[in-house]
Amino acid sequence: MDAIECITTRRSCRAYTDQMPPRELIERVCAAATYAPTGHGKQSPIILAVTNREIRDRLSRMNAQIWSSLSPNHPADGFDPFYGAPVVLVVLADADVTTHFEDGCSVVTTLLNAAHACGLASCWIHRARQEFDSPEGKQLLQDLGIEGNYVGIDHVILGYPAKPLPQALPRKSDYVRWVE
Repeated sequence: MDAIECITTRRSCRAYTDQMPPRELIERVCAAATYAPTGHGKQSPIILAVTNREIRDRLSRMNAQIWSSLSPNHPADGFDPFYGAPVVLVVLADADVTTHFEDGCSVVTTLLNAAHACGLASCWIHRARQEFDSPEGKQLLQDLGIEGNYVGIDHVILGYPAKPLPQALPRKSDYVRWVE
């Protein structure tokens, strides 16, 4: 598919099978994201490709607790904010780079589109900043050998959809405003 078709047909997936995608596909998605635009070409983000079930479930638990604390309508018990996806791509960025947040968001967007181009379902999941600002998150980074002043940007979950993906919502009529 061409780039425009990829962008306009990608949808967020919130129900996954437990089938692990081949490592080669995950690598391909991640490699594409290393070409995402970054401020001054500094490449401040890094991607943690989490396929380890124990680490994935730990991140899910942390994320669910944060979500629950922010929204009482989302109890943490039994909720998987990663919707069963077997792969979690965590985007972190070097906070010492002034464009770290924008750089990280650029990587997240590229991961989403690359996943779709490779036939994988994906979804952008928030709260990585809170996860990795916590003592548990900082310890996890240390345990994984991640050194530096990295902050959580967000997650991209990957896998195969458990049900058909939703149709696109109609675009709002004033999305593009011309200044001529």
